[in-house]
This record gives sequence, structure tokens and C-alpha cells, in this order.
Amino acid sequence: MKMALLNPNLNLRLPLTAPSQSQQQLSWRCNVAVAPTNLGTRLGFGSPLSTCFRVRCNAAAQAVNVAVGSGTPVRSTNILVVGATGTLGRQIVRRALDEGYDVRCLVRPRPAPADFLRDWGATVVNADLSKPETIPATLVGVHTVIDCATGRPEEPIKTVDWEGKVALIQCAKAMGIQKYVFYSIHNCDKHPEVPLMEIKYCTEKFLRDSGINHITIRLCGFMQGLIGQYAVPILEEKSVWGTDAPTRIAYMDTQDIARLTFIALRNEKMNGKLLTFAGPRAWTTQEVITLCERLAGQDANVTTVPVSILRFTRQLTRFFEWTNDVADRLAFSEVLTSDTVFSVPMGETYNLLGVDSKDIVTLEKYLQDYFTNILKKLKDLKAQSKQTDIYF
Repeated sequence: MKMALLNPNLNLRLPLTAPSQSQQQLSWRCNVAVAPTNLGTRLGFGSPLSTCFRVRCNAAAQAVNVAVGSGTPVRSTNILVVGATGTLGRQIVRRALDEGYDVRCLVRPRPAPADFLRDWGATVVNADLSKPETIPATLVGVHTVIDCATGRPEEPIKTVDWEGKVALIQCAKAMGIQKYVFYSIHNCDKHPEVPLMEIKYCTEKFLRDSGINHITIRLCGFMQGLIGQYAVPILEEKSVWGTDAPTRIAYMDTQDIARLTFIALRNEKMNGKLLTFAGPRAWTTQEVITLCERLAGQDANVTTVPVSILRFTRQLTRFFEWTNDVADRLAFSEVLTSDTVFSVPMGETYNLLGVDSKDIVTLEKYLQDYFTNILKKLKDLKAQSKQTDIYF
């Protein structure tokens, strides 16, 4: 199997050819004919993938060809989940196992191994997207890659979300992966000033140009993220951080995202589609806090951060090289605190997937279940504590 290796510096097949009109519209690193913008120059994407990576990728691809040639084709139920320990990734793994898939999880080497994935019945393989030479062996015998990975907060955004994804897509192409599912961000094409969103948009195009059968799914927000951000601080009587912006986000339960993903994966008509998943209703920060207060039965200690402070902080951090990544993440925060609605009508998507909107969990139901369960546990713990009190 031969392929034109892709140069992550140029985001284009080698040898270089004249860019298409769609390529010229991308603001950085998807554009070769024009000089990169200040953003692209500042992010600086390093050197092309190493010879070591290319050799290992080609060797692994040959191993797959031998297997296929000997009458043992890769089964469509063999999937690799990248980012399997994350908020979305673990739900993808659970759903896949429940539906009978053979699940392999790509996990970074870590002091505390992801034993819970093995306990569920998945196979865990160690690799690191920031080290491209570790990727090829994880793809042997895999039919579909489901990419849920994103960089850690302490890492430069480009390390995993761009360079790592370029390496993964290149290797998937060389290895003959049959399908690739990529999770992106809603409206990423409308915010080229935000590095993370621009990277997501460029990765969408990179995947599309690779020729791999794929599904791109843009997401608005996870309900699970609201627990640590609002629910727990309110219960612990700690400060809840919010902004004065009217941003509205249609949060979705990651279990619903996982379920819809596999419905789309089984539907051949979804190949090459760009889908957006959004929850039943878009919420402002204040509406979420008010809902949590009502369900918790107590008021929140809200600390409001004006959007102007976020903008000033972002500009300040751009003056120092070692704070560039902070500035990049604050740029994303600024979008999330602007007058923006992160939501889309889901009627057409539900029809395409054959899903009833009534089966999608609402934020009210999700948080009600959480508070009901946690308050019951707290009540039980308090009762047990009283029973074990010793009086002198």
C-alpha cells in the first residue's frame, strides 16, 4: 500500500502542487501558496514527521497487507478509541462494548494505568500522539478509529491537537483504516482567531483531503463538565465562577453522544458527512447556576468575571513567550463568553439517524438525577455518622 505522506508543516500532499480555492481560504497551516499569518508563525509547527515514523508506519502497513492476503480480513467490529480515558472517550468505550464491538484503547503511558478500561473488557495499548513513532503498532488489525483525544491543559495546543492528529491520520491512511470518526467543535470554521478552533477546522479539512472514509462530528458542550464547574462547588459552598456574557450552550449528555455516534457509524450514508450534535436547549451560565441552586436547595456563591477582564488578560499573556499557550486557551474562553449561541436545530439529524428527540436527555433531567443521587448519599452518610457517634 502506497500513499503520499503528508507534511504537517504544509498540510498538503507532497510533492507540492498549486493550492485549491478552498485551501487558500484557510488562515494558517492549511495554506501553502501564501505566507502564514502571524498566528501560524507564532504557533510554529516544527519539522515534518521523522523517517523513523515513516519506516514503522510502512512496516506495520505491510503486516496488515499480509494478514489480509492470507484470508483474515479485519472485522468491522474492531475499533480503536483514542482518548479513551476522557469524559467522552470512556462513554464511547462503554457503548462500544455494550454493542458487541472489540474495543482497543490507545492510552498514554502513565504511573496509574487505566485499569477500569480493562475491567470493562477493553484492550489497552500504550502510545502517545506526541510521539508519532508509537502510533503504527496500535492500528494493526483495526477497522475503525474513533478519535476523542485532546491535549492536556499543561500542553501546547498544537502538540496533540494538530501534530498528533496529523500523524494519526497519516498512519491511518497508510495502514488502510476503513473509517475514521473525528470530534470537532461547533462553529470552529467561524473563529480563525482562536487557535484551538482553527486547529479543529484545519484537522477537519486534513481528514477530508486524506481520502479516508470518515465522519466528522461537531459538539457544543458536555453536561458532565457542569458537575465539577457548578454542581460540586455549590454543594461544597465554594465559589462558582461565571461571566456577565449572554452566551448560550446546548449541552449534551456524553452517553447520548456515544449512542448517536454508533448509529451514524453503522449507517453507510453517513460516510463523509459533517454532523453537529447539540442538546435539546441552549443555556446561559446564569440559567445553569439557577437550576443547580434550585436542585441543591441552596444558594450559590457566584463570582462574576467580566468579559473585559478576560480580554485584557489574553492580551497581556501574549507579551511573553512562556504564556502563549495560556493566551491561546483564553482566546477560546473569550469565545465561550461572547454573545454567541452554541446550538443547532437537531430535527434533520434525528431524521437522518432515525432517533426520537424524546430519547435525548435534557439538562434538567441530567442534573436532577445527579443531585437526587448525591443528596441521598450525603443523607445516608450523615445518618451513619450519627449511628456511630460515641458519647462520654
